[in-house]
Amino acid sequence: MKFAIAVNLERFDDAKDPRTVAAEALEFVRMADQGGFEMAVAQEHHGIEFVIGANPFLTMTQWATHTKRIRLGTAVVVPPFWHPLRLAGESALFDVISDGRLDLGFGRGAYQYEFDRMAAGIPHLEGGEHMREMLPLVRALWQGDVAHQGKHWSFPAATAAPKPVQKPHPPIWVAARDPGTFDWAVKQGAHIMATPLSRPHAEVEILAQRFNDTLAANPSVPRPKLLVLRRGCVFEDETTAARVVAASIEYGRRFENLFKNIGTVTDGFPEPAPLSAIANRADYAPDFVRANMIFGTPDEVTAKLKLYEALGIDLFCLGVSFGLPFEVARRSLELFITKVMPNFRVPAARAAE
Repeated sequence: MKFAIAVNLERFDDAKDPRTVAAEALEFVRMADQGGFEMAVAQEHHGIEFVIGANPFLTMTQWATHTKRIRLGTAVVVPPFWHPLRLAGESALFDVISDGRLDLGFGRGAYQYEFDRMAAGIPHLEGGEHMREMLPLVRALWQGDVAHQGKHWSFPAATAAPKPVQKPHPPIWVAARDPGTFDWAVKQGAHIMATPLSRPHAEVEILAQRFNDTLAANPSVPRPKLLVLRRGCVFEDETTAARVVAASIEYGRRFENLFKNIGTVTDGFPEPAPLSAIANRADYAPDFVRANMIFGTPDEVTAKLKLYEALGIDLFCLGVSFGLPFEVARRSLELFITKVMPNFRVPAARAAE
């Protein structure tokens, strides 16, 4: 099993300078590049300070200029917020600038708050329709002229300029949880990004089985990769453990606000979902959070990730951005690189695959 890292530019109040936010995110990516991570991913979000991602390609361009080998991906771009020609061109330009390091991840979008402001208020669940129209279009635009008449976009013959460096095209990923999206993505030749959200480890097993069932139903398709994303933190003492769990719970409440549109957002800062909305929820209990997120000592985190490896997961994506103080997150990443990753070194023969 290999490793990716999900890094957000995050701010929870006006006290932190955005330049500091960008510098700290870059430091995580530089550490990941030097530490042997396969890929770093950036999100797309709009009007939200705790996940700043107005254009992930701009974020990744900064990362590309300060790294050497790590691949750089979107997790994810949200098709209802784009025009196909613009997405094809901007992503291809990034592939050129980064010397062929782009992985392009698509998703339907998660926050109704954004859809109400960026996509004329359509239900965020309808973003999947846009994704199904957009992905094959972008791939075709990377190859040459395309004229398109579709449900969501129509345009005369055009092509992406420039074309991507990678041939036949950069790797494509799809964020998926339901069986239909798994099946569609695999038929498109895309890799799968999945997250168990805040659910127990049994959800990881369900996602891995869903992936395997999809492969069995599509035997003629080359095997894609499966990436699973979850928040993670490696620590050495119980005081830090308590801070990490508390930060994860607080972050989850802000996510809940945006996902369900049940709270206030002021000047881009979402309030945590009301306590009444999470009362008696097992997934917000501190013991549950510590057990099911990738939190723990180096030995505990290694043991948790061995379960992921046993399920055949190709990449575990470490979510490092969930409101932790920078020094806590930085120390966690140091420990992950030095104490956890060596337990998952890929034999040379497999690494060449």
